[in-house]
Amino acid sequence: MADDKKFVEQVTSRDVDFAQWYTDVVVKANLVAYSNIKGFIVFKPAGYALWENIQKLLDARFKATGVQNVYMPLLVPEALMAKEGELVQGFAPEVAWVTSGGTEPLTERLCVRPTSETLFSDFYAQDVHSYRDLPRLYNQWCSVVRWEKETRPFLRSREFLWQEGHTIHATAEEAEERTQQMLNVYADFLAEDCAIPVVKGRKTDKEKFAGAEATYTVEALMHDGRALQSGTSHYFGDKFAKAYDITFTDKDNKMKYVHQTSWGMSTRVIGALIMVHGDDSGLVLPPRIAPVQVTVIPIQQRKEGVLETAGRIAEALSNFRVKVDDSDKSPGFKFAEQEMNGIPLRVEIGPKDIEAGKAVIVRRDTREKIECEIGAIPEKVGEVLELMQREMLERAAAHLEAHTYVARDKEEFEKTFAEKTGFVKAMWCGSRECEEKIKEDYGVTSRCIPFEQEEIAGTCVCCGKSAAKMVYWGKSY
Repeated sequence: MADDKKFVEQVTSRDVDFAQWYTDVVVKANLVAYSNIKGFIVFKPAGYALWENIQKLLDARFKATGVQNVYMPLLVPEALMAKEGELVQGFAPEVAWVTSGGTEPLTERLCVRPTSETLFSDFYAQDVHSYRDLPRLYNQWCSVVRWEKETRPFLRSREFLWQEGHTIHATAEEAEERTQQMLNVYADFLAEDCAIPVVKGRKTDKEKFAGAEATYTVEALMHDGRALQSGTSHYFGDKFAKAYDITFTDKDNKMKYVHQTSWGMSTRVIGALIMVHGDDSGLVLPPRIAPVQVTVIPIQQRKEGVLETAGRIAEALSNFRVKVDDSDKSPGFKFAEQEMNGIPLRVEIGPKDIEAGKAVIVRRDTREKIECEIGAIPEKVGEVLELMQREMLERAAAHLEAHTYVARDKEEFEKTFAEKTGFVKAMWCGSRECEEKIKEDYGVTSRCIPFEQEEIAGTCVCCGKSAAKMVYWGKSY
């Protein structure tokens, strides 16, 4: 039991040091390892399995809307990157450059893609000719490199995995509709598969993506009250089309520019899963996203019939992602390891259970123990996993609601951020100056202008002038 206790004590309590707790869980749950290149991480099997499930679930949602997968080159010529000036300026501090091939210097620098708007635009300019070619609904799964100054696994690393969708349309209306459609895909995925509720809205001009006319975002709230931008969808209008000459002949036989979108979600969502649901014993994974949904743990496994019964239970659970822990570790260590890894359910089976014809099912999130007849385990497991998925979302939604505050004036705004953590809804005049002053004075940023507007007060919480919009403000990762 001493080893079991030590296993858990190696994780810092969330309430003592949330940042250290996060790092402890990432390492102890074997999600990543640190490479010898600062800011680059190794995805261990458990971490990559999470990403595979995210890919699978998201990919199915994308394809249901008509999206097809493609793949673009890793490197972008400098001249191509520079065609749309706002994008290159926005990413300039983060770009990694390739300057030689083998021993020969390159005649033109190549940037390692920080994003792929330029590559898609260059491709579309060659590939699209007529309105019959539209829309183009493409997505790619890849990695990108952004030379971040401060890094943390999943949340901010110099190389990260993601998907980036890039679509072009005949009209602005179609492009705008696709932009918001994909934002809703993200929101549904986060709520239904990840049990993470979000606030949906538009970024301010200061916070929008470089080169975009409008950026829409889904913002999630972590356990410590910080916000995490969890997915974005961008409307570009015809800005890139004009820069890269993406034209088509329309039905009226006139040449027109296409209208463009892009949208992305990255491995940052794994960080959200950890920080929304985890506890002092490790990960707590929603059943739909968990690589392993059920662990069968034999007790006194050397006794006759125990391992055999555990194997039969696992076979009966073949419709779920299940494994049997038949290692020679103690049951207590196996329990602690299952909890650390966030596996939603464990089934405990020992000699006395076999004699009684029953087993014990234990929920990871609530630690509730459910006695169940061996023959009824598959049905019960299905019921409990569905209940667990639903209740995890309900708890996260309750946390979001409990940590969302209203500030009607500057004094209340300042007092709330001084005493509490979470989102603060407050009115804003719309000026960049006020937005920058709020960040400077309180260390918080605008998270989004929600689609569902409320008139909390008539004046801006910063300057006191007439308010234009209600905004969610918060500290972020």
